[in-house]
Amino acid sequence: MGWSMPEKLGPNRRSFLRNAGLAGVGATALSTLGAVAPAEANEDARPSGRWNPDTESKQFTLAVMPDTQYLYWGSQNSINPEPQEASFRYVIANSGTPNNNIVFMAHLGDLTQDGDATSFQAVDKAFKVVDNANVAYSVLAGNHDVSGDDTRGTTPYLQTMGPQRFKRQKSFLGSDASGYNTAHVFRAAGREWLLLALDWRTSAAGFAWANQVIKAHRNMPVILTCHEIVAPTYGDEVYPYESGDPENNAVLSDYGQTVWDELIKDNDQIFLTLNGHYWPSGRTTKKNSAGNDVHLHITNYQNRYMSGRGMLRLYHFDLDRNTIDVETISPWILEKDPAERNRLEVLEARLTTSVDRFAVPVDFEKRFAGFIPVPVRPARPASKVLVPGTLAYWRFDGGGKDGSPFTASQRVRDLSGHGNDLTLLSVPGSAADALTWSADHHPDQPGHASLRFVGGKNPLHGAYLTTASRAPLNTETFKSGYTIEAFVKIPRDWDSGNNGNMPVLSRWGEAGNAGKYGKNTDPKEPVAQLMTTNNGREVQFNCYPLNQTYPTTNWSHGLAEDQWWHIAVVNDGHHTKLYVESALVADNPSTDSIGITSLGLTWLLGGHEYGGAIDNVFHGWIGDVRIVNRALRLEEFLTK
Repeated sequence: MGWSMPEKLGPNRRSFLRNAGLAGVGATALSTLGAVAPAEANEDARPSGRWNPDTESKQFTLAVMPDTQYLYWGSQNSINPEPQEASFRYVIANSGTPNNNIVFMAHLGDLTQDGDATSFQAVDKAFKVVDNANVAYSVLAGNHDVSGDDTRGTTPYLQTMGPQRFKRQKSFLGSDASGYNTAHVFRAAGREWLLLALDWRTSAAGFAWANQVIKAHRNMPVILTCHEIVAPTYGDEVYPYESGDPENNAVLSDYGQTVWDELIKDNDQIFLTLNGHYWPSGRTTKKNSAGNDVHLHITNYQNRYMSGRGMLRLYHFDLDRNTIDVETISPWILEKDPAERNRLEVLEARLTTSVDRFAVPVDFEKRFAGFIPVPVRPARPASKVLVPGTLAYWRFDGGGKDGSPFTASQRVRDLSGHGNDLTLLSVPGSAADALTWSADHHPDQPGHASLRFVGGKNPLHGAYLTTASRAPLNTETFKSGYTIEAFVKIPRDWDSGNNGNMPVLSRWGEAGNAGKYGKNTDPKEPVAQLMTTNNGREVQFNCYPLNQTYPTTNWSHGLAEDQWWHIAVVNDGHHTKLYVESALVADNPSTDSIGITSLGLTWLLGGHEYGGAIDNVFHGWIGDVRIVNRALRLEEFLTK
């Protein structure tokens, strides 16, 4: 493209059988159009790196290269492949690397300025850099490469960059009859992803083919690339660009509306579209017919120094963080010694404005659930998690119906068989539904249920559970070590004033009555308490050990609300460590800590005693709780 859309329109991650019908169509297209096979490999073009992406890592990168047209203007005797070749070298060198792991590269069209055969001769030579390294990539035709729609017949573009070029690529799925629309499947994060590369102008037959490809691969997320879909709603008159709302500064062009109507809107698998053509770069999000987000992005730098220099837009997918971090770089400049870069190279090595470096939150499981059902881990029977040394195991999938109150006639049995059953106690005046049964649970929790506590202070209210006065757990001192595990979820209405320092599990008995004194000692607090603080909902385990007169305290970072967390306290007989989601937290004291002091009194689930009286009740959900008389390894946790 050579102009910007009128104003009215507008950071860091096959084993596949080809569809027989599609492959046949592609073969027919090649014989009809007389496409030529790629030239022999140019040894001088061989890169020193290897294309070796990690296809199982949950972090991977899609490299996107927009309009490189001004680098290839053969009819004007202007050929400058070096910037693009530098980007190709970067893609190869950064496949399989932990911070990039580039698994695929997509070019967005306008490979040339004039569509001339001399330009495509140079393009052909440059792309041998990635061909010789077996890089998985796609290309498509832009308006400067071709004219008309995909029924145009043979062209220098098709003869050079048509489907015959990809016949040795494992990622190449096939093409339509014209050869201008291609489908590619790459593996990343342990699954296959479908990428469609559509022509500058796609005919009705081309759209029908694309719909057929998606339908034939209905369990694959789809990324759609096309030269034109959305256009910016702002211009490039000043820099940094006055982009308005950087998350919503693009709109569908007239042709983009056609693509939306014919392909995107009713195919829920399409979650991301990428196009060039217009500048400046921008993005917007639209809801498809299923009510799900489709992210539509423009990336194009042809109007910038050295015609964009074959810049790369890097889409770093992180399926653990549910985020796509996006950055824009110029490998050609980055290859240079910083001390030798000119003024414009200093400015353009990395683009860091809000339209060039940003993050896109995507809950991948939720977004793909309509076509990739989320596997649900089945519940595991108690017998599978009663590891040696289990003294108590409480779970809540054998109680009442979801939402029904926990009543005084009910109890939670200790599934370890040691008789540490739990019964109900309530703060006088609390509502009948202050404690209810719930079907909500951590996805890795053995029992698929929990208890919903509605407790707090100001005034004190709520219900909690307690062991019986003669329960064996009451006298246990854990001299050889222990592991305490619990699943918790804090609700969005948590309040630091009413719910701060709320208890998950505590042991009745005041520290002063146990003869404790010294630094950080509060004589009225319990001898052991696992709780969340009022300072950002941090997890705290405060314990008075047998060998000390003062407590040791473990602290975690803050827990986000409305999310399940697995908490584990592990003592090896001398030191105590706290884990959140099996990750060791920072604040674990090196103090020698042996056992847990006992006054022979009860344990409270969801209740907290201070000075001999209940002073706080948990607010939120508590799932499975297990207490073991030894230090467990990570692989023995309830989440495994």
